[in-house]
Amino acid sequence: MATTTINTTAPLSTTVSEALKEHYKPQRIKNMVYENNPLLGLMPKYEKFGGENMPIPIIVTGPQRRSANFETAQTNTSTSTVKQFQLTRVKDYSFAAIEHEALKASMNNVDAFVRYATMEIDGAIHALKRSMAVAMYRDGTGAIGQQSATASDPGGGTTLTLTSAADSSNFEVGMNIVLAASTTGALLSNVGTKTITGIDRDAGTLTVSTLHADADAGDYFFQEGDAHAGASYKKMRGLEAWVPSSAPSSATFFNVDRTADVTRLGGVRFDGSALPIEEALIGGASQVAREGGTPTHCFMDFDSYANLEKALGSKIVYDRVKSADADVGFDTMTVQGPKGRIQIIPDHNCQPNVAWMLQLDTWSLNTLGSAPQILDADGAGTLLRVHSLDAYECRVGMYGNIACNAPGYNCRIALA
Repeated sequence: MATTTINTTAPLSTTVSEALKEHYKPQRIKNMVYENNPLLGLMPKYEKFGGENMPIPIIVTGPQRRSANFETAQTNTSTSTVKQFQLTRVKDYSFAAIEHEALKASMNNVDAFVRYATMEIDGAIHALKRSMAVAMYRDGTGAIGQQSATASDPGGGTTLTLTSAADSSNFEVGMNIVLAASTTGALLSNVGTKTITGIDRDAGTLTVSTLHADADAGDYFFQEGDAHAGASYKKMRGLEAWVPSSAPSSATFFNVDRTADVTRLGGVRFDGSALPIEEALIGGASQVAREGGTPTHCFMDFDSYANLEKALGSKIVYDRVKSADADVGFDTMTVQGPKGRIQIIPDHNCQPNVAWMLQLDTWSLNTLGSAPQILDADGAGTLLRVHSLDAYECRVGMYGNIACNAPGYNCRIALA
C-alpha cells in the first residue's frame, strides 16, 4: 500500500476515510469479490437496475398460424405467447466496526491504522461476497444447510450435524443462526437464535453455545435475518429458483405462472443420479440442445469435479476462462457437447451432487450500482460514526437479483 500523507487540517477519521476510499476502488473490490467464486465472477453483469422492477420478457412460442391448407392457416387466430418476469431487487449488508480508541492511538501512524482498518473491511466484503455467491445457486429462501439428526449435547455445547458436510463452508464461527421446519416455514421460536462456537468441517458439524433440544432432523438453517418471511424473499433468487429440482407449480414467480410451459419458463431437469458422471453431463447437455439451447459452462461442487476428473483420466482437456469484469480467471476441464465445447468449473458455493449446465449468456446479475459496494453515496466518507458506540463503521451492501431470459436453455442435473 502506498504511503498516506496526513492532512493535519482535517480530522483523522476524514484522513483515514480518504485513504480507504483510494484503496477500495471499484475494480479492486471486484477482483476481491470474484476471486474463488466462479459463477459470481463469470455471470454477465448489469449495474443500472433502477426503477421499481425490471421486465424480463420471454417468447414462449411464436404464432401458430400454419397449415398445409391456405384457408386453415389464414383463419387461425394464434398469436405469439409472451411472458414477462417482473424482476425485483433484494438487499444484503455487511459491516466492519473500528474502535475509536484504535483510531486515536494511530494518530501518528495513519498507515498502520489503514492496514488494520483494511483487515476489518476486507472481512466485511468477504462475508458479503460469500453471501452473494452462495445465494446465486439457491432458491432465495435463505436456507444454507439442513440438519440430519436430532441435536446432541456432548457437554460443552450442542452439536448439530449437517446432511452434507460440504455445506459447512456456508457457516462461520460467530455466526448467528435460526432454524425452521421447512425452507419457507415459520422460524422455530422455541429454538431461537443460536451463535456458532465451533465447526468441524470434515464431520459437517456445528457447535452452538446452548442446548438445542427442540431442533429435529430435517430442520433448515438460516443466518439470522435471511430467512424467507411469508411472500417476501430476502435473498437473491438463484439457479435453484429459476430452474428448480421439480417442475414449477402454478405459484407465480416474479408475477409469472410457469405452468404454461414448465421447460421454457422453468428450465430443464435431468436425473443423472444413476449414471456415471460423464454420461450424466452429456445427457443433460443433449436435453438442453434439444430445447434449442447451447450450453457453454457447467458448474459443480469440488467432489463431483474430482469424480469427473477420475472418470475422464487421460482424456481430460484443461482450459482457463477469465471474468469479463475483473482481472481473475478460473481453471476448467472441457467436454465436447452436442453444440460445442463446454467448460466444466468447480465452485465451492454449489450444492453437493448437482451440476448446473448453463448457457451463460442467458443469465445476468442485475444490480443498482456495483455489487458489493461501500455505502458512502451521502459523501460522509468510508467511515461513519456509530451513535451508540465509541467506534466507527464501514457499511458494505448490494441491491439486485439474478435474471434468466431463457430458462429452457439451462439444465439442473442431479448427480450420484
